[in-house]
Amino acid sequence: MGVASAAGGLAGQGWVQLGELGLALVLSTAIGMEREIRQKSAGLRTHTLVGFAAALIMLVSKYGFGDVLGDHVTLDPSRVAAQIVSGIGFIGAGIIFVRQDAVHGLTTAAIIWLTTAVGMAAGAGLWLLAIAVTAGHFLVVFGFTPLAARLPRSKFTQSRLHLVYHDRRGALRHVLSVCTDHGFVIAHLLVEREHERKDPRLVSIWILLQGPGKIDELATVLADIDGVISVSSTDLDAAIP
Repeated sequence: MGVASAAGGLAGQGWVQLGELGLALVLSTAIGMEREIRQKSAGLRTHTLVGFAAALIMLVSKYGFGDVLGDHVTLDPSRVAAQIVSGIGFIGAGIIFVRQDAVHGLTTAAIIWLTTAVGMAAGAGLWLLAIAVTAGHFLVVFGFTPLAARLPRSKFTQSRLHLVYHDRRGALRHVLSVCTDHGFVIAHLLVEREHERKDPRLVSIWILLQGPGKIDELATVLADIDGVISVSSTDLDAAIP
């Protein structure tokens, strides 16, 4: 019994486990580098630490309690590992935020979750699955973006425009007319009062649009309207948080 306990105590501290930790480190670093290059809110260090820690917790869950097992002690090794899934939600929630009625950070939060799963798979010895999911991450991030841009847009697709224009030149009336001519419905319009105090001659507005049209083409047309100073657009459904 003593030999078995000693062997159990060393079972989780061999070269195999170090290799699994190393694989988790490499794969999570690769995912983090992609996020860092894109200047996302969670980058290289965050993703690397999340995947690396998930692998270690998985190993602790598998091997960390061998010295307390006996005839009257039984443990469920999955209980510790299961807490990783719920615990990572706190990090994901901290990444997601709302600005100007638009939700940002959803994709990054999802990738944090995926990195955790990769680390868990590596720690569990499922190296082929860990590598396959990491490859799938790069396929989705780089391959699905142009694919999504080519998909037909729904009439409920939301886009947002920010315009600055000279007051009392009829620019707003012309802007709204052009929007409807391009197949958009005006869902909401908000005037920025702070901008008015800086220069009473200029008006800054946010327009929430719905429609299947191309928002970039609309912004180009609006920029040519007499009295419009600047136009910026955001496709709320197509943008990657």
